[in-house]
Amino acid sequence: MAKQNVDLIGGDNMLISYKYNNFLSFRQEAEFTMLAPSSKVKSRFPNNYVELENGYQVLKDAVIVGENAGGKSNFVRSLNYFKNFFVDSDSANVSKNTINNNNINGKCPLKSDFDQIFEMELTNKGGRIFRYLLHVDYMGIVEEKLEAKEKKTVSYKPVLHVKRSENNYECESDRDNCKLDECKLRGVMSYQLTIPGISDEIKKMLEETIEDINPIGLFTTKMALLGNKLAIEFIGIVKNDICPESVPLNYDFVLSVQKDNSDYKEILYKNEFFEIFKMVDYSISDIKIDDEKPFMETLIYRKKKNGDTFSRKIGADSSGVREFFAWAIQIYKVIYENKIVIADEMDRVLNPILSDRVITFVNSKKHFGQFIFTSHNILHLDLKNYMKEQIYFVSKDVETLESELYSLADFPEVRYETTKIYEFYMKGILGGTASE
Repeated sequence: MAKQNVDLIGGDNMLISYKYNNFLSFRQEAEFTMLAPSSKVKSRFPNNYVELENGYQVLKDAVIVGENAGGKSNFVRSLNYFKNFFVDSDSANVSKNTINNNNINGKCPLKSDFDQIFEMELTNKGGRIFRYLLHVDYMGIVEEKLEAKEKKTVSYKPVLHVKRSENNYECESDRDNCKLDECKLRGVMSYQLTIPGISDEIKKMLEETIEDINPIGLFTTKMALLGNKLAIEFIGIVKNDICPESVPLNYDFVLSVQKDNSDYKEILYKNEFFEIFKMVDYSISDIKIDDEKPFMETLIYRKKKNGDTFSRKIGADSSGVREFFAWAIQIYKVIYENKIVIADEMDRVLNPILSDRVITFVNSKKHFGQFIFTSHNILHLDLKNYMKEQIYFVSKDVETLESELYSLADFPEVRYETTKIYEFYMKGILGGTASE
C-alpha cells in the first residue's frame, strides 16, 4: 500500500446552530446547537471543543439518541433538504411529501400549512459568522435573510433581506379535491428587497427575476452569481462543508455504485485513512486499494500473533468491516478536511467499544471539523465522555406521531456524578422511549 501523509487543513468552518420546523415528523420547531457550555464544566472535557478566534467555543461532536421510528433520520434528512435549496437553486418551494402529516388538510395545498422555516448559524474559515433564515411555503419564498459579523461580541449586519409583501392568489377551480399537479392558481406575488450597498441597476435585475406564479430560486444564490463575496462564502460552506449522510442501504454499497467517486478516491490511499480504518480490527496490518472496485476488491491484510499474515478481499469480509471502511472516509473528512459530517446510524453495525473508540479518536485530534451522528446505542449516554450539551434525544409522541428534539442539558437535575444516564432514559425520565 502506497501510504501518503496529509497536512492538517487549517480553517474553522463550523456549525453553531440549526433550527427547523414542519418537516416530516417534526411539526414544532426543533433546535440544535453545537455551542460549548459557558460553565466551568467544559474544563473537564478540554478535547471536546475548539475555541475560535472570533470568540466562539464550538463542540467537535454530538450524538442524537432515540428509539426506532422516533425521527432521528428525519433530522439528518432535514439538513439534506435544506442543503438542496442551494445545490438545486432553480426554485425554492415546499412539496406536500415533506410537511408534517398533521398540517395536511385535504388535497388543496392552500388549505394546508406548507410553511417551513430553517435557520442556521455558521462560522467560516476567516472567522466570519453567518446567520441565515429561510421561510418557504407552497408558492415559494416567504422570507429570506442573510446576516454576517466578524466577532461573537458584535451585532449582525444585514447582507440580504427579502420578504414577500403581497400574496394575492385565487384558485381557478371550485373543487376542494384537486390533486397537487392539478392546482391552478392566479394572482400576483411581490417582494420587498433590502440589500445594503446594492446599486439600483442590480436591484432591478433581481426584481425582474421574480415571476408571477412560478417558484423562484434563492436570492442568496442570485447575489452570489452577481459577485457578492459574503453570499459566495456562505453558500460555499453549505454546499461544500455540510455533509449529511442518510442512507437506507449499507453505506459501502451506496459509495460503490456512486458515479462520481472523486470525493473519496484519493482519501483511500492516505495513511491517515488507514489509521482510522484499522480501528475496526487491530489485527489489520495493511490494505491494498483496488482502484476500480475499492469496496469489493480491496485486499485487507491481517497479522496473526505468531507474525504470519494473510489477506482477504473486502467484499468477502464481515459486513461491519465493509461498512466501516466506507464510514472511515467520513471520519477522515471531519479530522483532516474539517467537514461537518452528520451521519445517520453510523454505528448500527458497530459494537459499543468501536463506537467509543471512534469518538475518542475524533476528540483527541486537533481539527476544526464536526461529527454529529444518530444512534440507537444507549451506551453513548455517558457523561464521562460527553458533556450534557453533546447529547441530544429525539422522541415521538404516541398520539400525534410528532417528533421532538431536545438536549440532555435541558435537565438540570442530571448531574455529572450520575454515571448511569441510560437507566434514566430507559425509565422514561429523560423523555420518550420504545416502552411508551
